[in-house]
Amino acid sequence: MRQAALPMDLRTRWMQFWVLTKPRVVQLIVFCALIGMVLAIPAVPSGPQMRQILLACFGIWLVASAAAAFNCLVEKAIDARMRRTAWRPTARGELPDWQALMFSGLLCSAGCLLLYYSINPLTMWLTLATFVGYAVIYTVVLKPLTPQNIVIGGASGAMPPVLGWAAMQGSLAPEAWLLFLIIFLWTPPHFWALALYKVEEYRESGLPMMPVVRGQRYTSLQVFLYTLVLFAACMAPVAYGMSSWFYLVVAAALSGVFCYYGWWLWRDYSDALARRTFRWSLWHLSGVFAALLIDHYLRIGGLA
Repeated sequence: MRQAALPMDLRTRWMQFWVLTKPRVVQLIVFCALIGMVLAIPAVPSGPQMRQILLACFGIWLVASAAAAFNCLVEKAIDARMRRTAWRPTARGELPDWQALMFSGLLCSAGCLLLYYSINPLTMWLTLATFVGYAVIYTVVLKPLTPQNIVIGGASGAMPPVLGWAAMQGSLAPEAWLLFLIIFLWTPPHFWALALYKVEEYRESGLPMMPVVRGQRYTSLQVFLYTLVLFAACMAPVAYGMSSWFYLVVAAALSGVFCYYGWWLWRDYSDALARRTFRWSLWHLSGVFAALLIDHYLRIGGLA
C-alpha cells in the first residue's frame, strides 16, 4: 500500500528546520572529523571501529547542526539585512523563535547523549565545548565586538579533527592538534575573502568585519600573510612524520595556489578575484584533508 505524502505545510516546516542546520557547512565539519577518526587508527578500520566511526559522525553532526540552528536564531536580525542570509526561515520570521531554540536544544542533547554513551565522555565534553565556543562565545560575544572575531572564534571551527581523534582513541595526541592548527589558520583567509566581496552587506549588518573596519587593502594583505603561515602549517604533518610524499606534493600544490591567490588579491584587488579566492579556499581544505586520508592508506599499504 502506497504511503500518503506529507502535507505541504508539514514538508515546508521540515525543510525550514533542515535549512537551519546549514547542511553544506556541517558537511565539511563532519568530513574533517571523519579524517581525524581515520588518521587515529593505525590500520584499516575493523567492523566495530566502522560502527564507532558512523556513530561518532552522527553525534558530531547532531551537535554541529544544533550550533548552526542556534546561530541562525541569534543572528536573525543580522541575517535579514544580508542578501546571502535573508532567505533563512528565522530571518524571514517564518519559524517561531521557540521552535528554533527547541530544535537546537533537542539536536544538541541527542548528540551529546549519543557521544557520551556510545563513544566516550571526552568526545562528548569536547563537542559540547565546541558548541558553546561557536554558538555562544563566538556568535554572541566576539562576532559583534571585534574585527578579530574570525581569528579568535576560529578555534571552535578547528575542533572537528580533534573530536574525531578523541572519538577513536579516547585521548588526544600531537597529530590531532596539527590538524587543528591547519583549520585554525585556514579560517581567517577563507572568511575574509568572502567578507571582501560582501563588504557592503557586512557594513549594513553592523558587524565589525575586517574589511569594514580596516578596509580592503589591509584585509587583502592579511589574507596573503595568513596563506603564507598556512602553507607552513600544512607542511607540519610531513615534518612531524605523520604523512609522506603524496601528502607533501598535494598539500604544497594546493597551498601554493592559495598563496598565489592571496598575493594577487593584495596586489590587484577585485571582487571577482576575492570570490575566486574564497572558492579556492574550500577546495584547499577539502583537498588537504583528502590527501591526508589517501596518504594514510598509502603508508598502511607500504606505498609511501
